[in-house]
Amino acid sequence: MVAVSDAEVFLTGFPGFLGSALLERILARGDGPVACLVQPQYLETARQRAREITARIDGDEDAIRLYEGDITEPDLGLGETSFGDRCELYHLAAVYDLGVDRDLAEAVNVQGTEHVLEFAERLDVDRFHYVSTCYVSGRYDGVFIEDHLQEGQSFNNHYEETKYRAEVAVRDRMNDGLPATIYRPAIVVGDSQTGETDKYDGPYYLLRLLLAQPAWLSMAFSLPDSSDAELNVVPRNYVVDAIACLSDREETAGEVYQLCDPAPLSVPRFVDVIAEAAGHRTLTLPTTKPIAQTVTTRLESSLPLESATLDYLDHPTRYACPKTLQALEGTGLEVPPFESYVDRLVAYALENPDVGDEAMV
Repeated sequence: MVAVSDAEVFLTGFPGFLGSALLERILARGDGPVACLVQPQYLETARQRAREITARIDGDEDAIRLYEGDITEPDLGLGETSFGDRCELYHLAAVYDLGVDRDLAEAVNVQGTEHVLEFAERLDVDRFHYVSTCYVSGRYDGVFIEDHLQEGQSFNNHYEETKYRAEVAVRDRMNDGLPATIYRPAIVVGDSQTGETDKYDGPYYLLRLLLAQPAWLSMAFSLPDSSDAELNVVPRNYVVDAIACLSDREETAGEVYQLCDPAPLSVPRFVDVIAEAAGHRTLTLPTTKPIAQTVTTRLESSLPLESATLDYLDHPTRYACPKTLQALEGTGLEVPPFESYVDRLVAYALENPDVGDEAMV
């Protein structure tokens, strides 16, 4: 039996990008010890990151307990497990990859979440916190808010569809009485203060495409419906600060919160802002999606591209977050305008060219 007798928090998704930052916030607010489920291949990285976190907050090294396991296994690979009288569970582990294979997405995002839900039920946790995504919306045509979920939408990729099905599973347990809160971030980029990130995906493909071309003239795609589409981006520090704040309040149980930008940039404006920050004169080429996908697929081996990102250049969904804005009113937490921190994202990318785009799986 794995016994974590005095752990107050159980967390999946460490040492991932969001999980690491959220773990630090949880400890800084005085909760813990925290038991972290870590895949064996990331154990040494987790140990190093745990030491860095406890050093920054001047905390006890025993405040972070690492346990080898995997959400794709029954019992999370832990066997029988016991906790103390009080335990909250934060489930962040997922495959964050737009081009993910169907079977892998199914195993991690859907079956993995079901395993974590069963684990939480056996432990009779006091609270379950689940990190979903705004993109459970799929290609919903309209404004998607916290109350929306099963709207008959189609999906851009296996990532969106499996995260949708995972949230449906969480919502079913909530309807059966599980005290849970769901958080739906939009597209998460680096820290708005430092620019730090550990993965160049999503909007970073656009930045890296521009940086791979001459500054005096770089090229980007524009699809027929791009002018009407929005690219909803939020920095990591806003996402983890909002989750840390909302998860620390009893009245947020049973709610869904979208952590999105209430005033996002249109796709053309987003491209212009990225190009200006990178110091590149950019020519946007109007084209059809099939042509753009063919060109992107052929260039993927030589340029930093991901054809799956093209679907977000004409994404029909707009996101609103009325519940989140109301819940965070008076806290000082709000999404900074993308223009206010894009220079930091670009500077970090220029100074750290070796950061990859691979998902943690």
